[in-house]
Amino acid sequence: MKQYVIKKKESIDWENVEKGYIDTYPWGKEYTPEAFFQAVYTNDAIIVKLTCKENDPKAVYSEYMSPVYKDSCLEFFASYANGGYINCEMNSKGASLIAYGEGRGGRVPIKDICGTVPTVEVHVLDGVWYATVTMTLDILKSVYGDVKFVSGYEFYGNAYKCGDDCETPHYGMWNAATCEKPDFHRPEFFGKFILE
Repeated sequence: MKQYVIKKKESIDWENVEKGYIDTYPWGKEYTPEAFFQAVYTNDAIIVKLTCKENDPKAVYSEYMSPVYKDSCLEFFASYANGGYINCEMNSKGASLIAYGEGRGGRVPIKDICGTVPTVEVHVLDGVWYATVTMTLDILKSVYGDVKFVSGYEFYGNAYKCGDDCETPHYGMWNAATCEKPDFHRPEFFGKFILE
């Protein structure tokens, strides 16, 4: 199981934040774009930036809770406490699919639980695009109850790059999964995150 240490930052300089590489493609190796995530935390939020080096990322969907995984998509799934996990999936238009549940089925849009959604910012540059998602402590408390951002706090998750309906479907991840068919909704294959 991979581990990633998340450092506390008052101001963020992404150039100096460790990268976790999304470089495991267990289901086909025809298209494996360079992708990675970075994460920091503050007193009241965990901020995750996902980056992909990719020209003209496919982006059909533009609404919240659209099936953005069919587009060129960056994703961060995390179980911040006992119970289910939150999936944050984003395309290069800034459309997102963010929900909570214990597995693939029966997922509940995060907005239905806490009345709001994490902030998602997306930027597309020449040959690269990135999505930044801010998961506030208030949202996590609405979902899980008592969550505290303190040094030593641990949770589990994974980062992904996919594109189910892209010209070349692809399924990359940070922490490896060993299931037979593409399936990111497998918390048993999450890696560990530790707040420093």
